[in-house]
Order: sequence, then structure tokens, then C-alpha cells
Amino acid sequence: MKSVDELMKIRDEARKQMGLREGKQGTRIIVGMGTCGITAGARETIKAILDEVSKRNLNNVAITQTGCIGRCEHEPIVEVEISGRPKVTYGKVSPERARQIVLKHLVENNVISEWVIGQ
Repeated sequence: MKSVDELMKIRDEARKQMGLREGKQGTRIIVGMGTCGITAGARETIKAILDEVSKRNLNNVAITQTGCIGRCEHEPIVEVEISGRPKVTYGKVSPERARQIVLKHLVENNVISEWVIGQ
């Protein structure tokens, strides 16, 4: 770090990341982070979601994690909750799929039905 400006930039980015995880927004993305999810790649999936939401400057989205969702055969699992709409649960979400979910579901408002798993 070489200047106060750099420090302020780091602070602002940290605040932005914290805002994504606070859960006060109308749209929530929940990633299953139980041991089965982590083993299946959920850490990489949540990182891809955080990165894509940040790149697209989506300020109204909260990204949170939960324990086991109980559908181990579909891990990593990502749930998308948009206020006033039914929850959508995606299964076998790789980092590449995670980025597509942010683009198609959140930005373009289109559920990717072939990746949806039943409740």
C-alpha cells in the first residue's frame, strides 16, 4: 500500500463485499456449504457468484451460505430467492454455471430450467 487513496479503495471494496453477504436486499443467493457441498466444489461456486455479482455491479443482491440442504446428490446447490417470486433451486452448479445463473436469472430474468432441481 502506497497511499491513503489505495487504503480507501481497499476499504470500499471490503464494504461492498460485506454488503453482498448481509442479506438485506430483495434478492438472495444461497449456496449450500455443508461438507458435501464443499467437497463438490461449493467454495469455488460461491467465489464465482461473488465475482460475477461484483463485476456486474448488482447492488440489490445478497449472497449467503447455509449448511446442508439435504440434496447431496445435486451439490453444489444454489438457491435464488427474488422477492415476490417462488424460490428456484439449481443443482450441480459449477463456477461456470454460477456465472450463467447470475447473468440469465438475475440480469436477464430467465430461469435456466434445465439446471433446476425439484423441491
